[in-house]
Amino acid sequence: MSWIEKARLSAAAQAVRELRDRTTVGLGSGTTVLKALDLAAERIKKEHLNINWVPTSYQMEIAARRLGLKITTLSEDIELDLAIDGADQVQWRSLDLVKGGGAALLREKIVDSTTKKLVIIIDEKKLAKTLGGEQPIPVEITPFAYHATLAKINKISEKAALREAPSGKVGPVVTDNGNLIIDAYYRNLRRPDIINEKLRKIPGVVETGLFLEMCDVAYVGRKDGKVDILRRS
Repeated sequence: MSWIEKARLSAAAQAVRELRDRTTVGLGSGTTVLKALDLAAERIKKEHLNINWVPTSYQMEIAARRLGLKITTLSEDIELDLAIDGADQVQWRSLDLVKGGGAALLREKIVDSTTKKLVIIIDEKKLAKTLGGEQPIPVEITPFAYHATLAKINKISEKAALREAPSGKVGPVVTDNGNLIIDAYYRNLRRPDIINEKLRKIPGVVETGLFLEMCDVAYVGRKDGKVDILRRS
């Protein structure tokens, strides 16, 4: 296991302490959240906790059901007590996020925006002074006329490209909503709020991977084995 995997596991172990009995919890997507879910399931079984989960992807719904966890939806629980998620990049102090590496950004933003407290789990390599740089900003768009949407995104970014599926599948990444993902690059996002608004005004853009003023606390696993707990200032 690499130090990054160990760091994320340590951060996840501390983050699941946030869980409380008789609550409804949003469940983000990705490998880090899967680790947290395994640890949460152990705690639920040991302490006999009654927790309902709202998954943000088919991946997490399948994982939760395999662990015997209770699943619910936002149609039944429109306000969550807590949400646990990962991130691709986290800005110091503000705790603004870039998400969408796993192409679940739309559902994650819907779920994360309905919670009383958003908890993020990362390793220290994902901390940044400013968002952007080598980290692209994922943008979910409709398949219809995607070339035109991509062209508009290119005009307000350094570079933008349709995300291709990993080896084994030919063609673009298709989200759980049947949409496509554009990865837009910016050298230095000093005002991510402005870029977020510009992107969202483009016809065909469904949502962006900029999660601004949403994260309440971030558990950051470090290379030395410690875990820092950062709170939004």
